[in-house]
Amino acid sequence: MQWMVWTLPTTIFFCTIAALLAGMTVWEIASPTVERKGFLPISTTRGDRFFIGLLSAAYIHLGVVGFTSFSLWLALGASALWLLVLLRWG
Repeated sequence: MQWMVWTLPTTIFFCTIAALLAGMTVWEIASPTVERKGFLPISTTRGDRFFIGLLSAAYIHLGVVGFTSFSLWLALGASALWLLVLLRWG
């Protein structure tokens, strides 16, 4: 049986996602969200936009890494920027 090797970047990635989810939970408790319509074609809550943002940022990252020779840092930056744009104006 093989076990997954938790490298430092992998650990940082998953700890960051866990911290973001915990922060979103605290934010939701402190300030409940209401549905709003941004540039997405559906009405969404803060949590909806966060979930959609995480999924789409992952696909952007995989697309940059899989189909271009750009730096991994560029892929990370593009993914993070998209997530922030979606959370703010989505």
